[in-house]
Amino acid sequence: MFKKEMIAMLLAGGQGSRLGVLTAKVAKPAVAFGGKYRIIDFPLSNCINSGIDTVGVLTQYQPLRLNTHIGIGIPWDLDRNVGGVSILPPYEKSSNSEWYTGTANAIYQNLNYMETYNPDYVLILSGDHIYKMDYEVMLDFHKANKADVTIAAMPVPIEEASRFGIVVTDSENRIKEFEEKPEKPSSNLASMGIYIFSWPVLRDALIKLKDQPNCDFGKHIIPYCHGKGDRLFAYEYNGYWKDVGTLSSYWEANMELIDIIPEFNLYEEFWKIYTNSASIPPQYISDQGVVDRCIISNGSEIYGEVHSSVLGSGVTIGKGSVVRDSIIMQGVNIGENCVIEKAIIAEDTVVGNGAVIGIGSEVPNKMKPNIYSGGLATIGENSVIPPGVQIGKNTAISGVTSIEDYDNGVLESGETLIKAGDRV
Repeated sequence: MFKKEMIAMLLAGGQGSRLGVLTAKVAKPAVAFGGKYRIIDFPLSNCINSGIDTVGVLTQYQPLRLNTHIGIGIPWDLDRNVGGVSILPPYEKSSNSEWYTGTANAIYQNLNYMETYNPDYVLILSGDHIYKMDYEVMLDFHKANKADVTIAAMPVPIEEASRFGIVVTDSENRIKEFEEKPEKPSSNLASMGIYIFSWPVLRDALIKLKDQPNCDFGKHIIPYCHGKGDRLFAYEYNGYWKDVGTLSSYWEANMELIDIIPEFNLYEEFWKIYTNSASIPPQYISDQGVVDRCIISNGSEIYGEVHSSVLGSGVTIGKGSVVRDSIIMQGVNIGENCVIEKAIIAEDTVVGNGAVIGIGSEVPNKMKPNIYSGGLATIGENSVIPPGVQIGKNTAISGVTSIEDYDNGVLESGETLIKAGDRV
């Protein structure tokens, strides 16, 4: 048995259904962000920057790309003989096989992993938020208050508070009440889904509630600990934190990176964001290429115009093409004389010459109006957009490759084109 003061358990099995076709074939934490990064890079980088060298990553939905990206943890200095990063998928036990059915159930199924390190404290993280946080400072707060459970919390607009778990605290930051997504919130201090537990308290709660269906931290573990009189404290965080759970918030968070003075700075020396990036050549901008206020990753070739956009690695923008206010993920090939406005184009998609994406008026999407909104055109990975087609706003495309799939070469605003069998 190896003793560790604090280990981290990173929940990365999320399906991310509100990201629509972007997560049809990949877990939400593995979705690209900020050009060369993936969403999970941010909590992993926070861990190593905070001195946490033992991280269990709990995967479930479409884990292949996530597992490949993390590998043995070399980019984050998490390739350790003792500790380091471990991928923890659901597995078959001697008596039964069981998927992870809730956040706390997933942690419970990995009790043996945690017991291996006999930690004093366990940090519970989500794999799908964009932020920088020093967990060591949060641990100091936990110790100073002799807390059993510390919940990271941040103020949110009161009109949005019903979307979160809400904590009500006294003058010493001790939690008096915890409300999970209340209709009428008593405060605007929202749980960020980041918890530090003293290990005996967590272990007791997980075992006591092991038969609770879909056992969840916000709905079950926290109320259980509060109800039996454990010392619960709120650690207030006032930095940048973004849940990129919807297409609009995902697009906005990427666009914020290219502000003149970005609220979330990727270029700070003292708090680096690490990622697994391939050895690829530098970017190339031709004499006809125009680039204005963009993030452009290595290996990209620009022969047209790119304005206010975020480009992943290995992207090609053909001659005469104009891209504005868009996220173009790695390996996308955009042909010549295309016009692309406010689009999210996922990895390894090919856009034929003369295609126009993101035109027309903004009408609600007919199939999933709550997902495909904000005027975005969203194209899933490995799609082929035929030459000359026109695609409107609030649209989604996944898996289709033929001009015959389009009505007279047009996909009107609010329509979807999804290959049969693909998740939307």
